[in-house]
Amino acid sequence: MAGILDLLNSDMGKQIISGISNEAKQPADKTASVLSMGLPILMGAMKKNAKSEQGAAGLMSALSNSKHDGSLLDNLGGFFGGGVNEDSKIDGLGILGHALGGSQDNVVGALSKKSGMDSNSVMQILQVAAPILLGYLGKEKRQQNVDSQSGITSLLGNMMAGNSQEEQDKEQSLIESLLDGDNDGSIIDDVAGMVLGNSSKSGLGGMIGGLFGK
Repeated sequence: MAGILDLLNSDMGKQIISGISNEAKQPADKTASVLSMGLPILMGAMKKNAKSEQGAAGLMSALSNSKHDGSLLDNLGGFFGGGVNEDSKIDGLGILGHALGGSQDNVVGALSKKSGMDSNSVMQILQVAAPILLGYLGKEKRQQNVDSQSGITSLLGNMMAGNSQEEQDKEQSLIESLLDGDNDGSIIDDVAGMVLGNSSKSGLGGMIGGLFGK
């Protein structure tokens, strides 16, 4: 199963990054940086919420919605063409609100400090990316016949840092400390290191360089 960074590194990922950077009017490399750090955090927030029966049911319901069945990924040209429509942006805000709750400002602020991008632009990037992420999750859920609380948390874990349970638990712990605390962005370094399998900052730069052939 492809993880979230596999998606960003793919040809589809380059189309996603290009479309979101145009929508947010931000450079593609900075947009890629925000996505590579922000999407795992968003998935970690969903995984945290899915620990409760109610939270898991809510996420499963959202992923069963036809809006999030993965068909969006087959028509990215239409999604970005002429600008992302208001319905998709409203959907994105709703997804962020459900996933991050009261931690939203903290997460956006930390990503802003780490990326050097203003908070409004970070928020815009996450807002546009959220429906794409749910579409990706919905597609994986359907293909793997995930229909249980344990199944959805396992799916999210496998799509994050990935391989061993120990790595997944460590990354999830870091993300939850960011969600629950008032952090200055230092945890973002640790999360990026876990996701990229490289604790050095060059790991993130290397991944982004790879995305654009640098």
